[in-house]
Amino acid sequence: MTTEADLQSLSLSSPSVEEPKKSKKAVKKEAAKAEKLLKRQQFSSASPSSVEVTAVDDADDLFGSNYGDVPILELQSKTVTGRKWTVVESMDAEMKDHSVLVRGRAQTIRAVGKNIAFVVLRERGFTIQCILTAKPDFVSKQMVKFAAGISRESIVDIEGVVSVPEKPITGASQQVEIQVRKIYCISRAIPNLPINIEDASRSEVDLEKADKMGEKLVRVGQDTRLNYRVLDVRTPANQGIFRIQCQVENIFRQFMLSEGFVGIHTPKLIAGSSEGGSAVFKLDYKGQSACLAQSPQLHKQISICGDFGRVFEVGPVFRAEDSFTHRHLCEFVGLDAEMEIKEHYSEVMDIVGRLFVTLFDSLNQNCKKELDAVNMQYPFEPLKYLRNTLRLSFEEGVQMLKETGVEVDPFGDLNTETERKLGQIVKEKYNTEFYILHRYPLSVRPFYTMPCADNPAYSNSFDVFIRGEEIISGAQRVHIPELLITRAESCGIDVKTISSYVDSFRYGAPPHGGFGVGLERVVMLFCALNNIRKTSLYPRDPLRLAP
Repeated sequence: MTTEADLQSLSLSSPSVEEPKKSKKAVKKEAAKAEKLLKRQQFSSASPSSVEVTAVDDADDLFGSNYGDVPILELQSKTVTGRKWTVVESMDAEMKDHSVLVRGRAQTIRAVGKNIAFVVLRERGFTIQCILTAKPDFVSKQMVKFAAGISRESIVDIEGVVSVPEKPITGASQQVEIQVRKIYCISRAIPNLPINIEDASRSEVDLEKADKMGEKLVRVGQDTRLNYRVLDVRTPANQGIFRIQCQVENIFRQFMLSEGFVGIHTPKLIAGSSEGGSAVFKLDYKGQSACLAQSPQLHKQISICGDFGRVFEVGPVFRAEDSFTHRHLCEFVGLDAEMEIKEHYSEVMDIVGRLFVTLFDSLNQNCKKELDAVNMQYPFEPLKYLRNTLRLSFEEGVQMLKETGVEVDPFGDLNTETERKLGQIVKEKYNTEFYILHRYPLSVRPFYTMPCADNPAYSNSFDVFIRGEEIISGAQRVHIPELLITRAESCGIDVKTISSYVDSFRYGAPPHGGFGVGLERVVMLFCALNNIRKTSLYPRDPLRLAP
């Protein structure tokens, strides 16, 4: 390391006999260069950052240590510096004049001449504008040039001072700026990304306006989004969607625990169908025929027979239907529950009503930022629901449809169109988009569904709807072995494949019922999204097995 004594020796001592005599101008230039080098080293040693960076531009830059690409050696958990990091989401006007250290993605970079560069930094869907201004005391032109050359979506560390601009910032979520003092590139993204995040984040409203005005804006299609999901999920709306989804799962768990339910984990490899029918993924299990579970149904019931009283599970569900609709997947996350019934299957519906009112209230109160982020790209009206969930019998629903001119088989199921129509009627009449329809025809329910006592053509079952689409199926279960066998055979199920399930009821089984709901479908309908693939992180449908 050069010292002050070295500088004095370099600038004042006479040249040796062997060396040619230097001009005064050359000596002066060399001394100035050495002084710059000393200042640079002194500035670097006083810096709180211990990160070493690769050399940039030329050695004459006084602030060369304050920017550059961080070498891999420094990223291999080499040291613990104790530096404090600031989260972008937390930055506001109260932090004015505070020094901060942030890490995020360079969402946009814009140079204004050689002296100014703007970097919009994004972290977890929140953005902040960072400004580099070439000044003798802080930032060099080379530093501005380096920042302007960083590729979009690269990960960078920025140190600087928070300032509050006079005018509102339109290009970032946070209404403060960072006056950059240091900028280091941690990981460079390739220059030409297959998806532009700005395009993928564009509002549906903006796209529609552009279409009407004849302006061509890039519209990122659903398949393209899913092919490059790692980029697509970086948009603010997607960050919001999957954080909301996390909260739905968390609220479900907490509510069930508060109601005395026990969390369980059931096998996903089973010998026979858990729902009936042929829509299962079949596989070889060490020489035996097996399939992926269509639901945890059978093992939930066996657990009730094991005296748990009330159980719930969050886990994967597999359906092999060749369904290409906006609301079906071959694999989804199931939120399932099963419970003893003391007198009536309405006890299960009571739990469902309280669960979802609690869920909706919590999302509206605690996920405002996430909902706003979704609403910015996919505008929607807040869900309407009642404090006491509306219940209608299937027969009442059929009558309401008939009164509006829609003919429905009273012993058949509702199709997607009639479900939506009934949802509109209920919304207009009761001012709610969340309701329960119960006493479905027995012929359209699974084999383990309990028939109604007063009319065996109907069942003690129910579906739950949000915005005119079904999200929950539930029912009282058959707990009498002989009746269960009869029902299974009538549905074409080989009783031998579910013998352990049937046997569990021979040892004494309490009346019980339960329900199952798809996590992705709840989020889709609460946020009024048009496709369930938007709420599945890595969707699996009949045509997609990657990424």
